[in-house]
Amino acid sequence: MDTRNTYPRRALLRGILLGTAATASGPVLSACADSPQTPRSPAPTSADSTPRSAPATSPSSGSRVLLAYFSRAGENYFNGGRRRLTVGNTEVVAGMISRLIGCDVHRIEAADPYPDDYEPTVARNVREQNENARPGIANPLDSIERYDTVLLGSPIWNVRAPMIMTTFVEGLTFTGKTVHPLTTHAMSGLGTTERDYTAACRGATIGEGLAVRGEEVADAEPDVADWLRRIGLLTR
Repeated sequence: MDTRNTYPRRALLRGILLGTAATASGPVLSACADSPQTPRSPAPTSADSTPRSAPATSPSSGSRVLLAYFSRAGENYFNGGRRRLTVGNTEVVAGMISRLIGCDVHRIEAADPYPDDYEPTVARNVREQNENARPGIANPLDSIERYDTVLLGSPIWNVRAPMIMTTFVEGLTFTGKTVHPLTTHAMSGLGTTERDYTAACRGATIGEGLAVRGEEVADAEPDVADWLRRIGLLTR
C-alpha cells in the first residue's frame, strides 16, 4: 500500500516491504486488487462475473470445496491512476473459479461497508492494520465442517489481506482442512497471506496459492484454470 505524506508510517512500510517508490498520484492499497485496481480491459458486468453457487463436489476427488472471498468495487488503483469498478477484481476471479469447478461460494460482506472512494478506504485500512482490528462481518458462517478444501480470496492491501479476512478465519475451525490463498494485487503477490493463514487457520494445511494482478484479471482465466489443475480441483 502506498501513501502520501499524510501517511508517513504507511509510506515507510511500503518502502521497506515493497522496495518501490510511491507514485506521484498517491497511495496504492498495496496489491489492492479490489480496493485499488482494475482489469486492463473493461471490467465484466455483474451479470457475467458474479460468482454463482455451484454443487460443492470437486471434479477430481469428490471432496467438498468452499470458495470464500471478500471483494471491493468502487474507485480502484489502476497502473498508477484510478478507475471505478462495478465489480471488484477478486469477485471477477471468484466468478471464474465458480464456473470452472463445483464449489460452494460465500461472499464475505463487511458489517460496516468500506467507502466507495479510494483514499478513505486506504485510510481506514491503515487504521485497521495499526490497531490489529477485527472488522465485523454482516454474514458470518457458523461452520465449515462439511468442507475439505477452502479457497480464501481477497485483495492485498498494504502487503496483507484486509483485516476482515482475519475476522472471518478466526471465527471458524480449520482442523483437517486444506486452505489455498487467492489474491488480487498491484505488486505484492500473495502478500503475507500464507504466513497469516498458517497462524490463524489452526490445524489447516496451507496449500499453493494464486496471485493475480488487478489490472490483468479480465484475462486471467487460463492462469486460474492451470492453478486449479495443479491443486487437484480441475481435471479437464
